Amino acid sequence: MSWSDRRTFLMMLPAVLAGCGFAPVYGPGGTGSALRGKVGVDAPETDDAYVLVRELEDRLGRAPMPEYSLSYKLLTRVQGQAVTAANETTRYAILGRADYSLTRISDGRIVASGSVDNFTGYSATGTTVETLAAERDARRRLMVMLADGIAAALFATADVAA
Repeated sequence: MSWSDRRTFLMMLPAVLAGCGFAPVYGPGGTGSALRGKVGVDAPETDDAYVLVRELEDRLGRAPMPEYSLSYKLLTRVQGQAVTAANETTRYAILGRADYSLTRISDGRIVASGSVDNFTGYSATGTTVETLAAERDARRRLMVMLADGIAAALFATADVAA
């Protein structure tokens, strides 16, 4: 493909995507702008949930007068990954799952729901303090990944126009 063909293709791409029903999430009328500052997230009850809620509010905006309510159920599990011959675990994985439901407050209609899964790991070969810090950082990273997944799913699937 020559350079001029590529330029023609790239100039036609927006029209082609618009014809197939593609709409940018943050464009006019997109789901991103439709949800921004309108979603109230359930209050956190754990340290992990606090990070998840903080990250969700960062992506969705804080809602002083929410039109939607986002509820979630957070599950995490620690699993040993690497065990030495002396039966000492030197690496752990934290598996996380967040089930979520976005409800329109005015009529109680669920406009989006689902679940996201992800995992992260950390090393346990250092001192106790280093291992605890590594676990705390891994949990924070996991909550960021789960928040990214929830926000992306909401932007892609939420039926907020109806």
